[in-house]
Amino acid sequence: MFSQVLLTQLGIATGVTVLATGLFLAPLSAQLDDQAMRRALAIAQSAAADPALATAVRTTPAAADGPVQRAAERVRKATGAEYVVVLDRRGIRRSHPSPGRIGRHVSTDPAEALAGHDVMEIDDGTLGRSARGKVPLRDDHGTIVGAVSVGIAYDSVRDRLLSAIPGLLAYAGAALAAGALAAYLISRRIQRQTRDLAFSDISGLLAEREAMLHSIREGVVALDAAGRIRLVNDEAQRLLGLTAGAAGRPLDEVLGAGRTTDVLAGRITGTDLLTVRGPRVLVANRMPTEDGGAVATLRDRTELERLGRELDSTRGLIEALRAQDHEHANRLHTLLGLLELGLHEEAAEFIAEVTGGHRATAEQITERVRDPLLAALLVGKATVAAERGVTLHLAGATELPDRLVDPGGLVTVVGNLVDNALDAVAGTAPARVEVELRAEGQGVVVQVRDSGPGIPAARREEVFTDGWSTKQPPAHGGRRGLGLALVRRLAERQGGSARAGEAPDGGAEFRVELPEALR
Repeated sequence: MFSQVLLTQLGIATGVTVLATGLFLAPLSAQLDDQAMRRALAIAQSAAADPALATAVRTTPAAADGPVQRAAERVRKATGAEYVVVLDRRGIRRSHPSPGRIGRHVSTDPAEALAGHDVMEIDDGTLGRSARGKVPLRDDHGTIVGAVSVGIAYDSVRDRLLSAIPGLLAYAGAALAAGALAAYLISRRIQRQTRDLAFSDISGLLAEREAMLHSIREGVVALDAAGRIRLVNDEAQRLLGLTAGAAGRPLDEVLGAGRTTDVLAGRITGTDLLTVRGPRVLVANRMPTEDGGAVATLRDRTELERLGRELDSTRGLIEALRAQDHEHANRLHTLLGLLELGLHEEAAEFIAEVTGGHRATAEQITERVRDPLLAALLVGKATVAAERGVTLHLAGATELPDRLVDPGGLVTVVGNLVDNALDAVAGTAPARVEVELRAEGQGVVVQVRDSGPGIPAARREEVFTDGWSTKQPPAHGGRRGLGLALVRRLAERQGGSARAGEAPDGGAEFRVELPEALR
């Protein structure tokens, strides 16, 4: 690699030097011509500004020893011009470096200068090729009485151009030598940084890295020292919801504020850090690199967390069924005793009371909550609550039509809030949980209140943070603190909000607003 990079840089430096020299020489001739013409014009304007010259042209005849000739020659010698020719309105010379040409008509057309315009040009005349400047000659009243033409020998312009070339080539050679030295030093540095690998080796390593990154089922995000995304593989794009244009942009700009950004940026440290991104539960690990950047890996635990929650729910249901079985046995024993005592009417009343209570609860829920999935959830939660000694009831304002856009999302919201409320009131007396579901226009408002200890005002935002929980880890070894984070994410994804407050009786109250939840 060292020799290839060195030769390439030397070739580039040589090419750039030659190109720069050519680009400099190409306009140099035109620049020198322009400078000569402007100089000639300036001399002509200076001469024409002398009012005595205009008076002499108007009042004296053309003569080799006249005042016009003397004034023109004085200007020519003082400025180094090749000639200073003064002519009248007829184009007749009043001055010339060759006195014999005085009184004759000029060799070039003076019409433009006599018309009042300044003229700059390169042209051939009686004294050869020259850079010329022509200006009108005006008297005290501004009337054009003639013109002044000044010429600078074109040979002097060419000489200036030729004299500039050796110096330019010397500068170009020095620049080429400096470029060659810089190319050598850069090549040596590249040789050390690439550990003297050949281009084929680097190409092979890059191909292997790309194949590995895009084939593994873990998300990989590489960051540079400034916090910009340097690399993101296909799985990371899927898990984080990124587009192909995320590379090169700051992490905070791409992901926005949140726990996921803080974990990937290293502001939250640790191993197997849990975070929520959209509907996904992710486990992230971060490893710093030698250049000040970092590489973060992401694993999708959404399905595992869902299965863990289902396992928790199943364990809770088993416990509830076990308790219900025990209660059912007690009721059967009571019924058997009544029958043995011959209290048949009391036995019938006892049966009606036991069965009617459950039927009344189910009917009360289905009358107010018309969506079958959500109604079934609340009936099941009411049964579990009763077995845990908790009174779960619907608020009087509850009224929800069967027009839900996303019943599954609302089941997740209500299920998480009710589960948290049941856990909060466990072991308290009286233990009550109130659920309120109502439609407001096209939106749905969910409110869950409990009679538990409540949430301190300073921590009401903290409870929605990923991983925040006051509960013990579940039996399946998963992590707590995802339920309320998912509730807020689901609400915000639909343009709504989720917040915690204080219930009227001092417990906790959670309010979720979903503005586009109804069809």
